[in-house]
Amino acid sequence: MRFHKYHALGNDYIVLNPANFPSWKTPTVEQIRVICHRNFGVGSDGILWGPLPSQQSEFGLRIFNPDGSEAEKSGNGLRIFSRFLWDQGLVKNPTFTVETPGGHVQSVIKENGRLITVAMGSVNFDSARIPVVGAPREVINEKIKILDREFTFCAATIGNPHCVIPLPEISPELAHKYGPVLETHANFPRKTNVQFMKVRDRNNIQIEIWERGAGYTLASGSSSSASAAVAHKLGLVDRSVTVHMPGGTIGIEIGDGFSIMMTGTVNKVAEGSMHAELFAVKV
Repeated sequence: MRFHKYHALGNDYIVLNPANFPSWKTPTVEQIRVICHRNFGVGSDGILWGPLPSQQSEFGLRIFNPDGSEAEKSGNGLRIFSRFLWDQGLVKNPTFTVETPGGHVQSVIKENGRLITVAMGSVNFDSARIPVVGAPREVINEKIKILDREFTFCAATIGNPHCVIPLPEISPELAHKYGPVLETHANFPRKTNVQFMKVRDRNNIQIEIWERGAGYTLASGSSSSASAAVAHKLGLVDRSVTVHMPGGTIGIEIGDGFSIMMTGTVNKVAEGSMHAELFAVKV
């Protein structure tokens, strides 16, 4: 049961190639939870299951959160999966396409896989597409009451849902306290990823992240994409934005129609084999 582990700015994923797991159609919720567990398993922020067949792209990919739920898209996950394909010699051309449930993207390998650019698609603010409950609208500068505070938020999708909260100051404590409640708030029928965002200047923002199905996260590519797009939509930043996170920085270029080019690093951590005893424990 071969695994490959990478991290993108501290956001770590385990890549499982279905070819190495002929008896698995997909990993079960129980298998995902124990593999991702920091004490009982290999430990990660999620599992990348691929490559899979795709009718429109060169490769297909499914992304699973540590709680066993499935994510439509992950920017860091896509960069990691792209590096994996390159490392394994499954791609020869440094430019190729990948399909996720959240849409098709194009990856470009740079610096022999240590730096990767992904064309993430376009950010959309439409309530029906995100989704957010209520009348059809762009979800911009709306109020939401969480615990002891009222926040102003914007919602967006880049194939997966995001709730972005601009604030003058942010902290990990803020994300830990309010992130879990926002993630599961009734306003978001499919739950949501949460970003607390501070705008530093016209080309720099800072975010703290609470990821749907994963919790507090050191970095996120889709969160960086959504937050930069929201900041640009609000007129607070230009089209070239560096997103600062606890794990490091990602570069975002915002094109016409809020199309996103995301560039960031990937580091290889380990590869090895999981023993069958791993699955004797349920978590």
